[in-house]
Amino acid sequence: MKFQRYSKALTTLEQINLTPLIDVILMLLIFFILSSSLTPQSGINVKLPKAITSDTIKEENLTITVTSENVIYLDNKIITFKELRRELRKNINKNRPVLIKADRRSSLGRIVDIWDLCRELGIEKINIAADQEK
Repeated sequence: MKFQRYSKALTTLEQINLTPLIDVILMLLIFFILSSSLTPQSGINVKLPKAITSDTIKEENLTITVTSENVIYLDNKIITFKELRRELRKNINKNRPVLIKADRRSSLGRIVDIWDLCRELGIEKINIAADQEK
């Protein structure tokens, strides 16, 4: 009697097929690998102009970014020019420097407008970001 029960248990284990389970696991692995590589990269894509005389700024800056499509970001948040004026007035700190990061293909007029806005509000430390030319 005992031998028959053991042999029944052995035959049921031999009948379990692991191939579909392995296939499902491999498909899930492939899905997660592909989906993770297609996620958009965070951050704003800006190609800074090159300058020979660029310096490193060590202070905490208020960053205004202008992309090649003239879209304005205030600290990585999309904002219009009117909203930028409101935010700068609300959070004005004349001792805190402003860093303008503008793409080399952005409009010079947009950069000058932002520069004039900062000067109008009394911000004296305005910097333009550039890559150091080698």
